[in-house]
Amino acid sequence: MIRLNVFIRTTASNRDRLVQTARELVAASLADEGCIAYDLFESATRPEVLMICETWRDAKALAAHEAAPHFTTLVPRLEALGELKLEKFLF
Repeated sequence: MIRLNVFIRTTASNRDRLVQTARELVAASLADEGCIAYDLFESATRPEVLMICETWRDAKALAAHEAAPHFTTLVPRLEALGELKLEKFLF
């Protein structure tokens, strides 16, 4: 399996739009073949910090997700609204 933690730092003025976009991405991604889990977390102490935590069955499922229209449309919107940092774990 593959776990991705995507940390997102945004601004107060972009936060609501970023959260809405991230929720759209989560909802669409949960239907992708091979998606084990896809969640959005918000920091309890820093309102400008969020994290998307994804778990994928394998590299093929992740590659298909990254080519999906919802990913190629919504991720650039997230990148425009905040700074993204990715951590990847194989297990």
